[in-house]
Amino acid sequence: MIKVFGHFSPDTDSTGSPLIWAWYLSEIQNQPAQAVLLGECNTEAQFALRHWEFEQPEILTDLPAGTPVVIVDTNNPAELPEGINDADILAIIDHHKLVGGLETRGPIDITIRPLACTATIMYQLIGADMARAPRGIKGMMLSCILSDTLEFRSPTTTDTDREIAQALADDLGVDIADLAAQMFAAKSDVSAFSAAELLKMDAKKYAVGDKTFRISVLETTSPDQILSRKAELVAAMPGVAAEDGADEVMLFVIDILKEEATLLLPTPLLRAVAEKSFNVSVDGDQVVLPGVMSRKKQIIPVLSL
Repeated sequence: MIKVFGHFSPDTDSTGSPLIWAWYLSEIQNQPAQAVLLGECNTEAQFALRHWEFEQPEILTDLPAGTPVVIVDTNNPAELPEGINDADILAIIDHHKLVGGLETRGPIDITIRPLACTATIMYQLIGADMARAPRGIKGMMLSCILSDTLEFRSPTTTDTDREIAQALADDLGVDIADLAAQMFAAKSDVSAFSAAELLKMDAKKYAVGDKTFRISVLETTSPDQILSRKAELVAAMPGVAAEDGADEVMLFVIDILKEEATLLLPTPLLRAVAEKSFNVSVDGDQVVLPGVMSRKKQIIPVLSL
């Protein structure tokens, strides 16, 4: 059976897109497929699963050589299981920049489009067969788009993402603002998580010069709930960085409603990176970055030492 999965630390798109594509392969293409996760999904994704009446997909613990797989929402080997190049990669569907490093057994289907969400691409690929999709699949697709675009606030949002989300909402009879508010409320409730778990919740490793950073992002409508735990988060950063083979953790707390990020800066290295990358003067152990909402478009591309 084909395994369909996204990246480690699965968010809503990396939880929903495997379900969408596994449905399409199994029900439309007659290729038995199973959606799996590479870890526990975040609280927003858990809400979306409950809301659209899905069980959480099982967590992949072993990937035997030769397993047929479809990779979604990433093409970065660092975000995928060890031994991914020994699997039989059949396809990649993604909306991130091409990283390189994956090896396949032969020619495969690769779709990478400059859209805000993998589910948007899947809507395009499925085409007329979307009429056959059950309500839950359409609902997860809408939730993925609202999550990745932050209800169209993210600079990654395209007219295509907006149009497809509206078409899905109209089809489902769903109010976009109401669904997004429920999703963001679920994402913002992080009281049950330790500081280390928060730092790992939505993180990607990235090299800047001769240093490696774990770029952690927490999107929330209640930033004070996270920033009130700043001492805990700072204390956990060295251990989380070491666990990931990184020099430092950079934590961006994204205020969805104010459309700004607060970056924690407990070390001289982080302060130096912030000042050079974002052209700010740092006085203290944090800095507010107005308009910064997207790791993919506004954070990683500008990081420098």
